[in-house]
Amino acid sequence: MKQYIVDAFTHTPFAGNPAAVCVMDRWPSETSMMRLAMENNLSETAFIVKEEQGYHLRWFTPGTEVDLCGHATLASSFVILHYYEPEADQVEFHTLSGLLTIRRDGDLLEMDFPVCAQEEIPVTDAMEKAFGVRPVKALLGPDLLCVFDSEEAVRTMEPDQALLKKLPGRGQNVTARGSETDCVSRSFFPNLAVPEDPVCGSAHCQIAPYWSSVMGKQTIQAYQASKRGGYLQCTLQENGRISLRGEAVLVAVSEIVAPL
Repeated sequence: MKQYIVDAFTHTPFAGNPAAVCVMDRWPSETSMMRLAMENNLSETAFIVKEEQGYHLRWFTPGTEVDLCGHATLASSFVILHYYEPEADQVEFHTLSGLLTIRRDGDLLEMDFPVCAQEEIPVTDAMEKAFGVRPVKALLGPDLLCVFDSEEAVRTMEPDQALLKKLPGRGQNVTARGSETDCVSRSFFPNLAVPEDPVCGSAHCQIAPYWSSVMGKQTIQAYQASKRGGYLQCTLQENGRISLRGEAVLVAVSEIVAPL
């Protein structure tokens, strides 16, 4: 079984968000997929099997299977469109979040994702203690989204991972207006065994709609300000979905020889 390591939301190797992509003839057991994800120790390992109705895609962190992942979807589409169907203009994946369509647009890949519903909740002392800085606003959807009044606060914070686990949400995202992009953000998922996700596509299904409503703009230029860093172009659609556009680059190809 081949495994591809792809850096997503970047055109530069060793930046963006790395994902392992495994293309298989059949599904191994969930235990085997979980063990490989733990062995890779990346924020996501993607597994793809082509069945009668098309490609099926599943995502695993080192801690659990998740129902939506942006950067590993981008990485998976990069692998399929470059090495399995290089003449195709798009690929569709059947996933736990429904049918996801990814289109080729020059060097960019455009993903069609659902917008995540969220509602404003009170800012708490627990949030301030966890982040080390008090948010000015908090919203809760699948993840917690905390808004801060400065880009520097987002870039320099060192959250307490143990305290983050006690906050609501699958993960905790922080964001502020950006100086060179519309917004900057960071994403933390200690409950999924991912202390910080370098560039989280699914988080922008909450981050971009928030800034779109604040700024009155349909398209948001976003930067995830992790140590690796990555850029996303996020466009809100009238049908309640969002397009996430970014680049990807191949870093390595390996062969899994251990039985799965």
